Amino acid sequence: MGLPIAITLAVMAFAWPAGRISPRDVPVGIVGTGPASQHAVEGLTREKPGAFDFRLYPDQQAARAAIKNRDVYGAFAISGHRITVLKATAASPSVAQLLTDVGQQVAQRATQELAARQKAAAQKAEAAAQKAEAAAQKAGDAKSRKKVHEQTAGQQDAAQSKAAGQEAAAGSGSSVQVLVKAVDVVPVATEDPRGVVFSSSVFPLTICGILIGAFVTMARGLARPRHRVMTLLVSCGVAALGVYLVAQGFLGALPHNHVATWAILSLVLLSISATAAGVIRLLGPTGLGLSAALMVFVGNAFSGATSAPEMLPKGVDHVGQWLPPGAGASLLRDTTYFDGNADAGHLAVLALWSVCGLAAVMYGHWAIRDGRGAQTDAPPSGELLPALPGSGTGLPVRRHAHAHARRHDGDG
Repeated sequence: MGLPIAITLAVMAFAWPAGRISPRDVPVGIVGTGPASQHAVEGLTREKPGAFDFRLYPDQQAARAAIKNRDVYGAFAISGHRITVLKATAASPSVAQLLTDVGQQVAQRATQELAARQKAAAQKAEAAAQKAEAAAQKAGDAKSRKKVHEQTAGQQDAAQSKAAGQEAAAGSGSSVQVLVKAVDVVPVATEDPRGVVFSSSVFPLTICGILIGAFVTMARGLARPRHRVMTLLVSCGVAALGVYLVAQGFLGALPHNHVATWAILSLVLLSISATAAGVIRLLGPTGLGLSAALMVFVGNAFSGATSAPEMLPKGVDHVGQWLPPGAGASLLRDTTYFDGNADAGHLAVLALWSVCGLAAVMYGHWAIRDGRGAQTDAPPSGELLPALPGSGTGLPVRRHAHAHARRHDGDG
């Protein structure tokens, strides 16, 4: 009965966030405080409530700096007949595509509003001309009628010239059009244009980290805690080097800050493997299932590596970033493409999990030893052993301390 429930929960953990991907308070910049920018913000807030967290910047240079510092995912620079979408596919290809689509929607709406205003102005001018001509005809004054005709022709010519000028400025064949220009401020690697290799590497890292922790804990040749810790460190470093050689050397998905990227991969593996080893050390085989469920079905599913944390349901984004898979994916992006900007929080999360896991590996055997010592009925060192069956008296044989110790965990 427990296995079907576990399978159902595992499927829900992966399918539910993926099926509810939508922008939620995504930080986005707005360049300028003009009427066009304010109108665009009001329209987006009304159409997509709670989707964006808008932040104002004085010019495009400030908005670009905010994108590179990981303060925002992108920005909109809106002028009379042009919208410039500043995006960063390295931060999240899905969010970058979302911003491009939103920019096109804003441009279409602005184009329709301009066309409607132009049409209304032309209709108003035509109505005024007809009214004046009707008044002149009623008076029966030929001279006035001629003058009205001249004024009407002049107004129509002016309206047509104004419309032609707006069409030429917008580059349109028949009506005013607001153009959209997308600028990728921090592009993803050319060999990985959709970021698929990057996002796909998180799940194997999680699985490999759990396997390393399980092997180090259960290996009979690693008797002492310090041997296990050293094996964890070396294994994670070597495995991270192999991952980097494949991801960058073969696939070209991690193009910048090579040494720092390798170090972050090592830390991600260490945080996962040390946690798994520590939990297994404390709980036995049950710890393997618990650590796998925590890291794979919660940490990996809630990491936001394939989209962005702000695209996941509320609460899930915070849970994912407090676990090694989510923090590791975000830290890897910050290090590879953004020179380590905004990486302090993610680095602290990975360090905390690593330290706690290594501490459990080092000192967990003391807790196990104390528990076994409290449950055993063996006499303490130096006491007489009980009489053997059939003998009349107890044997004066003493149990030495070092012999007693060898019957417990061999890690001491």
